[in-house]
Amino acid sequence: MQAPALPSGFPSVSVVIPCLNDAEALRGCLASLAEQSVQPAEIVVVDNNSTDNSAQVAAEFGARVVFEPRPGIPAAAAAGYDAAASDIIARCDADCILPPHWIKQLAEHFAADPGLAAVSGPGRFYGFAPWLGRILSVAYLGSYYQAMTLALARRPLFGSNLALRADVWREVGPDVHREDAEQHDDVCLSAHLVLGYRCGWDRSLVVGMAPRAVIGRANLVRRFRRAFHTLAVHWRAVPPWERWVRRFRGTAGEAAAPARG
Repeated sequence: MQAPALPSGFPSVSVVIPCLNDAEALRGCLASLAEQSVQPAEIVVVDNNSTDNSAQVAAEFGARVVFEPRPGIPAAAAAGYDAAASDIIARCDADCILPPHWIKQLAEHFAADPGLAAVSGPGRFYGFAPWLGRILSVAYLGSYYQAMTLALARRPLFGSNLALRADVWREVGPDVHREDAEQHDDVCLSAHLVLGYRCGWDRSLVVGMAPRAVIGRANLVRRFRRAFHTLAVHWRAVPPWERWVRRFRGTAGEAAAPARG
C-alpha cells in the first residue's frame, strides 16, 4: 500500500535527482523513495544526456523526467529546481538511499520554522563493513565540512541531502553558475545562500551514499580540483574574510535544526 501524502498544513515537497548513466543506482534510490513514510508530491529526474535506460527506470517509478542537454551537475540540478512544482525542493543524488522518514523530516523542519531557507544533513557510505563506512564517511565529509565552513563562513549544504524553499531558489537561481560544469553545485548554492538566508543542519537526517567518491585517485583529484575551482570563482565576488566579517555582524544566518526522530 502506498504511503500517505503529507498532512494538511505541511509544505509540499518535490524531489530532484540529477542523473547521468546511473540506471541501476537510480532504481535503488527510487525504491527507497517509494518506501517513504509519507510520499513527496513529485519526483523529478533530470536526464543529463544519459546513454543508458535511466529515463526508462525513472518513468517506471512514476517520476517526471526532465531532459537537460547542457553537461554537468550544476546545469542538471538547476534544471530540476526550475521544474519543481512544490513549496520545498529536496535534492539527492541518483546513487543515494534515503531513510524512510526523509521526506517527513524535511517537511517538518520547514513547517516548524517559516524563516528557514534551507536544511541539510550528512551522509554515510554504504557497500562497506559498517565500521569502515562510518570511518570513511567521517573522514571524507568531516574534512569537506571543515574546509568549506572556513571558506564560506558557514556550514555548507550537502548535495546528496538538502532541501530549500522554492521561493528561495527563485531568488538565487539566476545567480548560480549553472553553465560551469566544473563547479560543485552544492558549494555554489551554499555560497549564494550564506550571506542572506538562514540554513539549518540536522545531524539525524542521514542518507546512504555510494562510495565512488572515495574510490580511485582520479575521483578524488577531480573532486578536489572542482572544489578549488568553485571556491576561486566565488571568492572573486566575496572573499572569505569578508564573509566572516558579515557573519560576525549578523548578516550571515545559520541554524542548528533540531533533530527529529
